[in-house]
Amino acid sequence: MRRLLVALPFALLPFAVQAQEAHDHAHEHDHAHGSLGAHEHGVARLNAALEDDTLEIELESPAMNLVGFEHAATSAADKAKVASARKSLEQPLTLLQLPAAAQCKVSEVELESPLFGDKPDTKAEKAEEHDHEHSEIHAHYHFTCAQPAALKHLDLTQLFKTFPATQKIQVQLISPNGQQGVEATPTQSVLKF
Repeated sequence: MRRLLVALPFALLPFAVQAQEAHDHAHEHDHAHGSLGAHEHGVARLNAALEDDTLEIELESPAMNLVGFEHAATSAADKAKVASARKSLEQPLTLLQLPAAAQCKVSEVELESPLFGDKPDTKAEKAEEHDHEHSEIHAHYHFTCAQPAALKHLDLTQLFKTFPATQKIQVQLISPNGQQGVEATPTQSVLKF
């Protein structure tokens, strides 16, 4: 399944390029990253792949969207915000509302961020973190669904309510019905598989 999510960005590259071109024309602000999928406050990315009875979802977001800052949490208030965000992210069935008829159960949750005390894995990640001082939060979820055919939609309403600084989520989906790239917003937060 992880192979499927690794291949997802390449399979949907035309959607991403099109979205990036539209973004470039509509929004002149640039974080000097210049690359596809650049760190942008208010915008998160979500990849979802359904294969057989396994649903895998990855959420990547600037920490600013989830906790309101990107620096190391040193104050009690900042530490509380990080702990609260982490607690919410550890409950994917609440954040990512799946149809009850699909009978999906969480089989694995992985959270990663410098704010959680995780260290960058590679020299490139360390250099990027040092140069840009942008922290991201990554959540990776594995679900096993007893009735995957009932998995007709993914509702992100609670994700937007829990993290209101998230203004849009760039979504890439792969399911037995094909692949698609869509954009979710607080007013259009239910996605069809």
